[in-house]
This record gives sequence, C-alpha cells and structure tokens, in this order.
Amino acid sequence: MSVSNLLELCAFNVESCRIAQRAGAARIELCDNPVEGGTTPSYGTLRRAREQVDIRLYPIIRPRSGNYYYNDDDFEAIRQDIAVCKDLGCDGISVGVARVNAEIDTERMKQIVEWAAPMGVTCNRVFDGTPDLFKALEDLILCGCERVLTSGGKGSAPEATEILARLVELAGDRICVMPGAGLKSTNLAEVRRKTGAREYHASARTIAPNPLSFINTEVLDYGNVYVADEEEVRHMVEILSSDG
Repeated sequence: MSVSNLLELCAFNVESCRIAQRAGAARIELCDNPVEGGTTPSYGTLRRAREQVDIRLYPIIRPRSGNYYYNDDDFEAIRQDIAVCKDLGCDGISVGVARVNAEIDTERMKQIVEWAAPMGVTCNRVFDGTPDLFKALEDLILCGCERVLTSGGKGSAPEATEILARLVELAGDRICVMPGAGLKSTNLAEVRRKTGAREYHASARTIAPNPLSFINTEVLDYGNVYVADEEEVRHMVEILSSDG
C-alpha cells in the first residue's frame, strides 16, 4: 500500500489491534471508553498491545471524557501517561488541549510535543471544537504536531468534504490533515476523491457477542464490547490502495 494513502484504525481493545494489523491498517489509535469518544487506555492494555502488534501505535492521551480544557491535575496525568507510552515503545500519541475559549492551547501543546519526542503527536478532535479551524491548523503547525484528526468541524467527515479539502490544501506538506468520523467502505472512496487527503481514520467497529451463559437483564450498566470488523477494515485498506 502506498504510504500516501493509509488507514489508521481506532481500536478499543487488543483484539482490535491484532485485527488492524492483519487487515493491513498502517497505524492504530488505541483508546478506552468508546461511548464518550475515547480516553487513555490502561497500562496493561498499552503494554499488551505493544507486545502483540508491530504496526505504528498511537494511544490517545485523554485523562477524562468531556471538554479538553484541563486543570493542573489533568495535565500532570497527561505528562505521566506520555512517559508510559514512551517507555513502552509506542510510536506516537493522539492528544489535544484547549483554552477556556475553545482555541488550541498552544503553550501546552508545545509542551506536550516536547514531552513526547521522539514520538509523533497527532492532534485529536479538540480541533473540531475550535471556533476557527483554519487558525487552529496554523496553531498546530507552530506547535510541531505531525497531523490533525478532523471531521471538518461537522458530525462526520462525509458531511464536511469541502472544508476538509480546503484544510488539506492549506496544510500542504506542513502537517497531515486526516479525515475521520463516520468513514466507512461505502463512503471512503468519495471522501478520498473530494478531499485529496493522504491518511484516513476509522473504527469499523461492531458489537462483540456477549459470551456469558447468564445475563441479568435487570442490570443495564454493562455497556458493550466493541471490536473491529476485519472484513470492513480490509475493504477500506483495499480502497486506499487502489488508484481510483
């Protein structure tokens, strides 16, 4: 597969990391807590994932769900989690920090890039919550981020192909604009054609069967286990490998 057209898979467990590698994904964003957009995975999950896969591994560093305006305790947790990722041999991290006005906190992002080195830094979808995406893009370039994951400020990337195309053009070779959110094999080729992006992000997730022989239906807080759909991931990789 051409390095200029690659798929990053958002994985919520080690099994999905193995699926990503088998199906030909180039990189994994490893997260916990899929219901609320992903939070930092546990040490044990990070270590096991690194032991199981050789492709690039970029855990999300997000100490809690909700907004990206962090207090000092949150920011110290970010620093320590970055150190763990570096010690475990991760290739990079996905992270974002906002000011109270929802703009990118450039000082803290610069600090994160410094802490993470030599790992790469992807800015996560804190970007989509900023009041001016084009200013935020320039801010992230100055901070030293290598890419930004974005739905173009919309609920999903397919809704924002015009904005994404403008971001890709403005970014040039200074930073990678990686469309994500709502991407499937059924819309990926069109989003690729309309945006001209080089990298794409998807979870291709499906609910795993519950293996328990007894389930108390009165208890409603179990949630679901999500795993990557290997056939769907493989199909998306094939689309990005094609010339069309």
